[in-house]
Amino acid sequence: MTRTALVTGGTRGIGAAISIALKDAGYKVAANYAGNEEAAARFRGETGIAVYKWSVADYEACTEGIRQVEAALGPVDILVNNAGITRDAMFHKMTPQQWREVIDTNLTGLFNMTHPLWPGMRERKFGRIINISSINGQKGQAGQANYSAAKAGDIGFTKALAQEGARAGITVNVVCPGYVATDMVMAVPEPVREKIIAQIPVGRLGEASEIARCVLFLASDEAGFITGSTLTANGGQYLT
Repeated sequence: MTRTALVTGGTRGIGAAISIALKDAGYKVAANYAGNEEAAARFRGETGIAVYKWSVADYEACTEGIRQVEAALGPVDILVNNAGITRDAMFHKMTPQQWREVIDTNLTGLFNMTHPLWPGMRERKFGRIINISSINGQKGQAGQANYSAAKAGDIGFTKALAQEGARAGITVNVVCPGYVATDMVMAVPEPVREKIIAQIPVGRLGEASEIARCVLFLASDEAGFITGSTLTANGGQYLT
């Protein structure tokens, strides 16, 4: 049986690598995106993966988007909550809007995407939910009180939901990437990037494909005994 996977923020960066890895492994894949039409069209043309536009911060939009995906590809068995944004500022300069936008997407977005899919997974007695958090949700980061809070919340959400889903055959796990060579990180000035790399024991940035392989394992049938776990992939920068 070919399972269906839905990846939020799935057309760029780590999300794109996850979508491609799942497709290459034989899954039917839908990639969600929020706003970059050009990148999404290019991704669809290069990979053949179906793309769907909606904001994970909007519950009704998520419900309708999921309905469209399932009508086209069948019931979603694997959900990868990858969509995320940053609105960085030191706390004394952070605005309520900067706080709210990050929490709404990076934390509430997990509820908005998972909640509509949960009943179907429970009924079918199978589900794989993989949440993408961050090293900064584990250790915190100055200038990212909003982002760190949301990403730490993702870990707590994972641990709680894993306990509810276990007897229904649903696993819920979280991956915490460190600094990965995405467009966003590579846009950081080189001197700053070099300082980041100096803090990573393996001496380099991660690759998006390395995070995708973590997700691929957790999405597999063979990972059924792993739930509520935090998989850290940061080159040794932060040890848990």
